[in-house]
Amino acid sequence: MFCLLILLALGAVAFVIARRRGHGPPWVTPPAPGPEESARTVLAERFARGDITVEEFMERASALNWTPGQGGDQRRP
Repeated sequence: MFCLLILLALGAVAFVIARRRGHGPPWVTPPAPGPEESARTVLAERFARGDITVEEFMERASALNWTPGQGGDQRRP
């Protein structure tokens, strides 16, 4: 009985530590990236492969209101 109480207490402590670090419980999936983040990813991949030029990349990034290299999505904490 005592071992069960210790295991429950350790589980609760681990859960609290995980929540403080920004992780949710394991049964909750993180939210899917929004359409803007997906568009940025596709654009960056196309540029990395050499499918588009620097000028095309910057023009399309501007259309997404994105300045590459400036921390990505501003909504993240």
